[in-house]
Amino acid sequence: MVGSSHEALHRIFQKDPTLLTRALQRVLHVPFPEPREIAALNVDLTEVEPVERRVDTLLRAETDEGTYLLVVESQGKADDRKRGSWPYYLSYLYEKYRCEPVLIVITQNSNTARWASQPIRLGFPGWHSMTVRPLVLGPDNVPVIADERQAERDVPLAVLSAMTHGRGPQAPAILESLASALRTIDPDSAAVFVQFVDSCLADPQAKQMWRDLMTAIQYFWRHPLAEQVREEGREQGVAEGRITERRQAVLNALEWRDIPVPHPVRERVNSCTDLDQLRIWAQRAVRATDATELFAGD
Repeated sequence: MVGSSHEALHRIFQKDPTLLTRALQRVLHVPFPEPREIAALNVDLTEVEPVERRVDTLLRAETDEGTYLLVVESQGKADDRKRGSWPYYLSYLYEKYRCEPVLIVITQNSNTARWASQPIRLGFPGWHSMTVRPLVLGPDNVPVIADERQAERDVPLAVLSAMTHGRGPQAPAILESLASALRTIDPDSAAVFVQFVDSCLADPQAKQMWRDLMTAIQYFWRHPLAEQVREEGREQGVAEGRITERRQAVLNALEWRDIPVPHPVRERVNSCTDLDQLRIWAQRAVRATDATELFAGD
């Protein structure tokens, strides 16, 4: 189970390695050659004697122009120790694999992105023995994908969008589009992406909205995070807890989309004890333009 946004931000590239090269090409406009094959490598860079050092994610990309090592680092805040560790990683990897290493930093914070993008120059002014120039993916350059069709065309990129823009005002539209797009891919992959997004959402309202959306389409209940929710529900009564959650998911989906909820609608939802009916209403709430559309066809 993904335990933090730090882990999710880099592990998404282990789930879909081609997302990384697409991000380099389309987001950073780096002319990285199209890979024929990408493989994950051991992230342990520890030598026999010195202290332990590990990169977050390490991929090897085979292209027509050569083999490259893609070094992915998830960064939550500025850390001047990276001025020493990042050059070490690249030098060690080149010595070990004899492949060109490329450093990519991913962050949810604009200030951290600006810090990380600054070149690391080692040597004296006018003569640098080494210069490290990280490629940085963050909220200022990862596209905002708030359109359902666009999300369906590239679900992993839509996931990355949700992970990097989860704090902003466009988060509800991004999460709704992604929730719909998840229906178009296999459930196992969808469950992994659900977990990545849930780990990265720091805003409590955005996190609750995401869980409500996932409850409505039932992916949330397929991944490990749901076990904690289910365990809590057992302590208070599973049946009543799930009914309450489903009712709230229906109403939250409408309210977060700024759709007025008249008293008769709210009363009917809150009086319903049929889990299947509430699930249907929750699915309708994600797309409805008027609260009364919940009951269309019932």
